[in-house]
Amino acid sequence: MNVEERINIIKEVGEEITTEEELKELLAEKEQLIAYDGFEPSGNLHIAQGILRTINVNKMIKAGCRFKMFIADWHAWANNKMGGDLEKIQIVGKYQIEVWKACGMDLNNVEFIWASDLVKDDQYWMKVMKVAINSTLKRIVRCSQIMGRGESEALQASQILYPCMQCADIFHLGADICQLGVDQRKVNMLAREIGPKLDWWKPVVVSHHMLMGLLPPKDGEYEDAVERAIDMKMSKSKPDSAIFMTDSEEDIKRKIKKAYCPEKQTEENPIMEYAKYLIFEKFDEFKIARSEKFGGDLVLNSYDELADIYSKGDLHPMDLKQAMASYINKMIEPVRIYFEKNKEAKELMEKMESYTVTR
Repeated sequence: MNVEERINIIKEVGEEITTEEELKELLAEKEQLIAYDGFEPSGNLHIAQGILRTINVNKMIKAGCRFKMFIADWHAWANNKMGGDLEKIQIVGKYQIEVWKACGMDLNNVEFIWASDLVKDDQYWMKVMKVAINSTLKRIVRCSQIMGRGESEALQASQILYPCMQCADIFHLGADICQLGVDQRKVNMLAREIGPKLDWWKPVVVSHHMLMGLLPPKDGEYEDAVERAIDMKMSKSKPDSAIFMTDSEEDIKRKIKKAYCPEKQTEENPIMEYAKYLIFEKFDEFKIARSEKFGGDLVLNSYDELADIYSKGDLHPMDLKQAMASYINKMIEPVRIYFEKNKEAKELMEKMESYTVTR
């Protein structure tokens, strides 16, 4: 593929790219780029973290990237996840890797790296210190959104360390591209500022879209993408706000049935987002069963086609939801089967499900 073709694939992933011109230069210079994303092991994975993440990683690989999936166990420990129990955090991290295997992530081009391995390297802590020395406390506190925290919250000292570590991760991993969610933007921008000051480099930031939670947004709408992302981070403590990778068919039907789905509204509608970012990425067509009284069955081949019909009021939310539940179940079913058949994976899942999730 030429540079333009590779950029077009990456643009399918990146809701925001900082900057596209720098990305073009990188692609022209290097045959293979290093892209990375980091995850706190903090509980069950929801569908955006499992299936949508797999879709995005595979696209980045197709565009000529080698992907480093960073299992941020020490970061989760610093953020007091799983009650601050590092052993539990690491078990959850192993469970996450099994989910990505089951989702079809291209593991030939993905390297899983643990923070607990990085912290054994003195050079890593040298980078953390350099980031801290070149940042103000106020700036680091502003980065607290990356942890799902608000600036007004009383932070633990370990949580002040977290953004410094995440910024250092980028350079220690040799990442050309930070391919994280829009909620991680502040620390990625910090890396872009600090990199040149320390004679490192300025990473390109490819920020992917964050799916809405299934429940109605506060006060009817989100202020911005970051607020939406923080709401999704809280979904582990609100089980009906997302589809999880271990959900049964009954769970999926129940959650989709009660999901927020305003009639004729395509924006800020989680069911329409599931269609756009999941259904039409995984399936060639989307079949919606309807009675003849309401126009009969629909077979849709693109999200734009669905959005046009839905916005006109020619498709009832309940018909859309029933079809959505069926297709989401088709996506989740191979993961359920994988965990049923793989003894080690099943044991990890059972341990993970027995833990109390802490914010």
